[in-house]
Amino acid sequence: MMNIKPIKTEQDYKTALKTISPYFDNEPEIGSPEGDFLEVMLLLIEAYEAKHYPIEPPDPIEAIKFRMEQEGLTAKDLVPAIGQLNRVYEVLNKKRKLTLGMIRKLHQQFGFPLEHLIRAYEL
Repeated sequence: MMNIKPIKTEQDYKTALKTISPYFDNEPEIGSPEGDFLEVMLLLIEAYEAKHYPIEPPDPIEAIKFRMEQEGLTAKDLVPAIGQLNRVYEVLNKKRKLTLGMIRKLHQQFGFPLEHLIRAYEL
């Protein structure tokens, strides 16, 4: 019926994507044999993609700017987390690094993911 095998090559990957594509238009019921097949295939595809097509986390400042744009935040809104307005602009223009205190406050006040903000210290 449904053949599941490891995805080891680019051709295996393309075949797996082609195999599950019909399920996106007609999603199977969770727990059904087709639903289980789709779930397992998605896990195999995700594992292959994570290994062969890793996505780097965004630059911390670009992540902040993106979130600001998405939520309609202004530089003034970041003052409680970063400090005076001129300091906010220095951070946004990459003239000043984020401090651990700023990172903590941005996370607590705005829900910025820590892993995106801490990346500044990994570079």
